[in-house]
Amino acid sequence: MAKTKRVPDLRSLARGYTDVCIKTLGGIAKEGTSEQARISASALLLERGYGKPAQPVTGEDGEGSIEIVIRHILEGKK
Repeated sequence: MAKTKRVPDLRSLARGYTDVCIKTLGGIAKEGTSEQARISASALLLERGYGKPAQPVTGEDGEGSIEIVIRHILEGKK
């Protein structure tokens, strides 16, 4: 019987680096050499802590509600 190689769960492996990543982002947010790096690190930390900001859902031109039209087309039927 052949052994099957167990593939590690990528998500679990990545989560193992959570502490170091948060510390790294915190360091960049505080002491990054470029303003863009500090902004990016800060945004990522806020998203991880509080979630991404809600995106408004609006109709065309950013106003009103969204209209959804569902059409059912039958070919060859009368």
